[in-house]
Amino acid sequence: MRLRQITTRPEAWLVGTAAAVIYVMVAITQWRSLAAPSWDLAIFTQLAKAYSNAEAPIVPIKGPGFNLLGDHFHPILVLLGPVYALFPSGLTLLVVQALLIALSAGPLTALAVRRLGRWPGVVLGVVYVLSYGIQGAARTQFHEISFALPLLSFGLVALLERRWRAAALWLAPVVFVKEDLGLMVAVLGLVMWWRGARRLGLGLAAWGAAWFVLATAVILPALNPRGQYDYTDNLVLGDALGDPLGTLAEVLTPGEKVVTVLLLVAMAGGLRSPILLAAVPTLAWRFLGDVPFYWTWIWHYDAVLMPLAVAALLDGLDRRPMDDKATDDGAPARPARAPRRGLLAVGMAALTVVLTAPSLPVAALFQAETWRASPRAPAAREVLDTVPDGAVVASDIALLAYLVPTTTTLWSGTPDNPAADYYVIDRDGPTWRGDPPADAASYAESKHPGTRYEIVLDRGGYQVARRAD
Repeated sequence: MRLRQITTRPEAWLVGTAAAVIYVMVAITQWRSLAAPSWDLAIFTQLAKAYSNAEAPIVPIKGPGFNLLGDHFHPILVLLGPVYALFPSGLTLLVVQALLIALSAGPLTALAVRRLGRWPGVVLGVVYVLSYGIQGAARTQFHEISFALPLLSFGLVALLERRWRAAALWLAPVVFVKEDLGLMVAVLGLVMWWRGARRLGLGLAAWGAAWFVLATAVILPALNPRGQYDYTDNLVLGDALGDPLGTLAEVLTPGEKVVTVLLLVAMAGGLRSPILLAAVPTLAWRFLGDVPFYWTWIWHYDAVLMPLAVAALLDGLDRRPMDDKATDDGAPARPARAPRRGLLAVGMAALTVVLTAPSLPVAALFQAETWRASPRAPAAREVLDTVPDGAVVASDIALLAYLVPTTTTLWSGTPDNPAADYYVIDRDGPTWRGDPPADAASYAESKHPGTRYEIVLDRGGYQVARRAD
């Protein structure tokens, strides 16, 4: 299915447009509610700000002089620079992610309609858009993996249609989204090789594996201020090699790992396609890690597995059903009829949406309070107005992303920060877990002994302290 066929499919436009509207609404309501599930949006906003000024992605939130290309390998994020230059806000990144999600829905929906028929295909497209992995990415706000979604979607559709060169061209840039995705690309290259694209498949596999090694062993340590790949310590590879049977017994414990796997298998309609093998590297580093956030399906880590799951579901059906014979213009001769097992597979995937939807952000759009701005928004605006443009400000996570566009922003938890001009804390925020410091001034002075600060704003739980010497 070529790009022209996808862009002329009304079903693909319908699902893609609906996805854009839904996730832009999620982005706007998150921003207005002052949601801050982590510091990541602030980090990526600071990166986009640097790229918009044609500078290296130095992110002081991570530490003095910290080059974010030494944290994860995501050179594709340079594309954020021009967009941020036009719209300098963390909300811009949330909208970009929403549009990337929408773009990725198009080719998968078009292929689903082609193989299953109009309405089953549209249903599968909607299931992809509302899948727990995609909603998890929206819930946790912007991450680099959003750029992988359209690349994987177009690439996997080309792979299923045996358009090998197009598949390789779409999948090859995935290595520039995040270092571990090189292994996913390598596995997909081996799938292409097994399906008959011998030379191109091996080339793609070698490309993916080479970039994984180059990124983790050379580039990231070279750019990291500690001279290492920071995430090696999160893995228990030594234990795995020393006690492989014990590791095998523990790799699916605790039970949330089992739930993550079962959801993925259900989303893929079973284990009928080798495409699902491309999920193994991602699941491996997550399950071998000692970070509980990696194990669950709630966060953004499953987003890149959703295009794999939908492609695997479609691949598990008959490769070329009778109704899928194409006319000269590339359109099906007559509408495809979904095989019974195809309907069952779509139903299984839809069940994952039903089971996970209550805890994810799209369901919240049906609640009136979601559409109301945070009652603390006026106080937050006072904080932003109090800190002057160009100041160096240290803040907890609450307003971190909101301060980035106009200030040099530091995270107050970084131990080796210089003394900032201003300190901002949210005494009612989750950072302090109900035990906030006495006030922003004493907190800042404890961080920088011998430096004096004074409170200049105390509104709605927010406090701003200014350096007084």
